[in-house]
Amino acid sequence: MTTTASRRTLLRVGAVAAAGATTTLAGPRADARPTAAAVLPRTDPFTLGVASGDPSPDGFVLWTRLAVEPLAADGLGGMPDRTFVVGWQVARDERFRQVVRSGVVAARPARAHAVHVEVGGLLPGREYFYRFRLGRFVTRTGRATTAPAPWQSPESLTMAFASCSNLPAGWFTAYGHLADERPDLVLHLGDYQYEGPGDGVGRHHAGPETTTLAGYRQRQAQYKTDPDLQAAHAAAPWLAVWDDHEVDNNYADDVPEKVAETPGFLERRAAAYRAYYENMPLRRTSVPRGPDLQMFRRVAWGSLATFHMLDTRQYRSDQACGDGYEDCPDAADPARSLPGHAQERWLLDGFRRSRARWDLLGQQVFFGRRDNDPGAATTVSMDAWDGYPASRERVTRGWVDAGVRNPVVLTGDVHAHWACDLHLDAGDPDRVVGSELVTSSITSGGDGHDEADGAHPWAAWNPDLRFWTNLRGYVSTTITRDELTARFRCVPVVTTPGADVFTRATFVLGDRERGLVQVQDAPMASAVARGAGRSDAEKIADTVREETHGSS
Repeated sequence: MTTTASRRTLLRVGAVAAAGATTTLAGPRADARPTAAAVLPRTDPFTLGVASGDPSPDGFVLWTRLAVEPLAADGLGGMPDRTFVVGWQVARDERFRQVVRSGVVAARPARAHAVHVEVGGLLPGREYFYRFRLGRFVTRTGRATTAPAPWQSPESLTMAFASCSNLPAGWFTAYGHLADERPDLVLHLGDYQYEGPGDGVGRHHAGPETTTLAGYRQRQAQYKTDPDLQAAHAAAPWLAVWDDHEVDNNYADDVPEKVAETPGFLERRAAAYRAYYENMPLRRTSVPRGPDLQMFRRVAWGSLATFHMLDTRQYRSDQACGDGYEDCPDAADPARSLPGHAQERWLLDGFRRSRARWDLLGQQVFFGRRDNDPGAATTVSMDAWDGYPASRERVTRGWVDAGVRNPVVLTGDVHAHWACDLHLDAGDPDRVVGSELVTSSITSGGDGHDEADGAHPWAAWNPDLRFWTNLRGYVSTTITRDELTARFRCVPVVTTPGADVFTRATFVLGDRERGLVQVQDAPMASAVARGAGRSDAEKIADTVREETHGSS
């Protein structure tokens, strides 16, 4: 799928395009007809940046998309209805003096001029750099890393995870700070974009609510124009999974949020899935097939860590008793599943086969138990794992029975940082069987606030809830053989650009230990002040509103 490197490859690409030459190293064969040799753009077509993803021991996926007018209403980025031949290079150094792989790939109008290159033949556990070229235009340099070989156990892995970037809600400053950390790997856990219309803090969504392929393509392109998001993509390879807002708030399988919109919903989902694939660094295994797209997958980082990346939207049983917080006995029906029964079996099989030091579940919605009612009733979110307790028990019991050494759930969705202990049985709170780390949003919910004690009101009757802050940000981790260290990174505001980042709290989980240990606590006075005077009832109402309506 690749060719031997040539430092002159990129210099030849303009001539290649003009002549209609057609070498393709990953993806479909480029069209050799003279009519496919499009006149090269006069302005920079690489306005959406670059990305890499899904690393393996011998390579990764590279991505870019041509768009001279990213916000064009037809979703085609102002590009003509012709195929372009784009050159790419991978090098060991940022100055591209040691090019190790190179080639060309077709950027076709049917794919909104997006390209995916699956690079192979690289060395495991190494840092590489890449770029694309069309004529005289060259992209920024991206950085990617290959995974270690299966038998290798690296000294450490730096991994950051994020979710929920709503463009009208604020500036993507946190993405920029994440990029500055240059982690080995980034997990994006959903709500990469939002489907609704809307204005905000000097930023607004182009176009109406996304329901068509053109609309989803335009929205994806608009998000990709953000410089902080571009920097985060260029800094490290991503493992990306979606949540609901890539399609429709709180949808479940083929059921939309609003029942009246059920006719035609699968067509809408198909459009959203196609645009998502076109705009993310995903492998061929995720090419959409109608309204379906294979998203759940497993990526190993040598023998140190295995990432089980889940899809909790495409296959789930419909929410019981609505999407909000309810006391709903029907939710406990064992026939219901959040990831779907086939994905559950795949996950449990992965637990049984795992020999990794750390098994991490990259997924979307809150896994642990959060009871909204201190009284006798159990009032929980129907949209999270709480609304699928039998499914959660099967997964949790699966890792316990398999003897998984260090199970850690990584979560997005809820627009706040949380740290939680996990239990197999809510009636046995002393037996901790795993940990959950929840990242706040990049912007969704707007400016947040902090509590000096880092405690949510629910913690009074949910002792498994160890930490909470309503500030925006991401989680930065360092994983070694002996421990996982999680730093809850926060920005004090998102409604103005350029805010500094700080670590609000740090937790450590030791190898074979159950239960997170907090080793750092640093509330920010100004952020605490913004939350001053809020009653517990107001904090709870904020939490429920953000998780139910999702800032759509």
